[in-house]
Amino acid sequence: MALTRSDLMAIRVYNTLTREKELFKTIEENKVRMYVCGPTVYDNAHVGHAMSSLVFDIIRRYLEYRGYSVRHVMNYTDVDDKIIRRANTLGQEPQSLAQTYIDKYDEHLRELNILPVAEKPRATGEMQNIIRFIQGLIDKGFAYEMDGDVYYRVRKFDPYGKLSHRNVDEMRSGARISVDERKEDPLDFALWKGAKPGEPSWESPWGAGRPGWHIECSAMSMNHLGEQIDIHGGGNDLVFPHHENEIAQSEALTGKPFATYWMHNGMLQLSGEKMSKSLGNLITIEDFLKDHPADVLRLMVLNSGYRSPLTFNDEVIEQAHKALERLQSGLKTALPEATGAADASLAALDEQVKATRTGFETCMDDDFNSAGALGNLFDLVRSINQARADGATDMQLVSAQDELRELSSVLGLRLEMPRETHAADAFIDMLVSLRTELRAKKEWVLSDRIRDEIAELGVIIEDSAKGSTWHWK
Repeated sequence: MALTRSDLMAIRVYNTLTREKELFKTIEENKVRMYVCGPTVYDNAHVGHAMSSLVFDIIRRYLEYRGYSVRHVMNYTDVDDKIIRRANTLGQEPQSLAQTYIDKYDEHLRELNILPVAEKPRATGEMQNIIRFIQGLIDKGFAYEMDGDVYYRVRKFDPYGKLSHRNVDEMRSGARISVDERKEDPLDFALWKGAKPGEPSWESPWGAGRPGWHIECSAMSMNHLGEQIDIHGGGNDLVFPHHENEIAQSEALTGKPFATYWMHNGMLQLSGEKMSKSLGNLITIEDFLKDHPADVLRLMVLNSGYRSPLTFNDEVIEQAHKALERLQSGLKTALPEATGAADASLAALDEQVKATRTGFETCMDDDFNSAGALGNLFDLVRSINQARADGATDMQLVSAQDELRELSSVLGLRLEMPRETHAADAFIDMLVSLRTELRAKKEWVLSDRIRDEIAELGVIIEDSAKGSTWHWK
């Protein structure tokens, strides 16, 4: 279905820069340039890293569904203090260590059904671009060299603080900044760090050294997406100082707005406490996927909404499992004895199909309200299961099930039916059908016994005036 320009403009996005939902309008018509900060690769990635990758995969998928061409770039930070310290502890070369965890994260992205990005630049492969960027800032008077280090002049960039909504003077008085007498101002941050013994370094006009963290993303984004981009994304813990500094660097060099929309996902918390290596409460992606399907983690993110913090605990995981099983129940085949549902039942199903797509798009257009979009999918599943209970054949169910598959895939859900449950499903279908016959004959004792016993197997039966449906707990 061809989409008009007015259709494409219907999406509204919350912009951290303005703290408002804004009409989504791209720099180049129907094309989206999106840069998302990736992980610093010094250890096994945890589910918090996965949350950010999942969030922006969902956003990208929906934009593409709405007709946009999305060029999605995600970087790897592969030279950093954390990497160097970790490598020294393990007795490895920093770049070898980084490559190990890049390979692991790439595998996790595939396991989580995250679409391949257009580019995955890494700092060590962009060194000349970074050096040219820094030199440009020096030439414009926004940076200065001191004893082999290069610093950015924060106060020279008048709008500094506009993303985090902080005042420079307040930062100065309230910040815990280690005093470096060589800096013109304690707020100035490093663009280039002079080489230290035992650390990787690259030659530059200011001597051997390596880049600061913030300049890496500015240079990589500009190299792969141009001077201006539509969306810059990452976790909300990056708003300050990382993204604030990216704005300062990029806009000082070009004189143009760096990104139109700044989008930030909430943090993943373990029982209400932010997950972090320092707290020792990290759960790796690898460990999670040993025990749970990838769709479960994606559903946890979808249910929470991308800007909200996501509490990670057994209850939330179990809820996601139930949600997955509920969605999967909509893809079951017709009952063995199905001969066709009545016209009224099929008409109701057709109306729900239409309402589902409309409701799904309305929710996602509203700042990617994935929880609301899921609610519409659950409504569709309920209608499918009711039609199945009414005797609908596979042919009568197929269009609604195709709709469920398509819209689920827009969210990145695969809805793969567990192989081990196929035989059990058929058995449960038979028992529910038998129970329906018993209820028609008013043999309540036996029908209730069937209900109670299959409940012990983890099956919930829902009775209505139109019949009975079931799903796994």
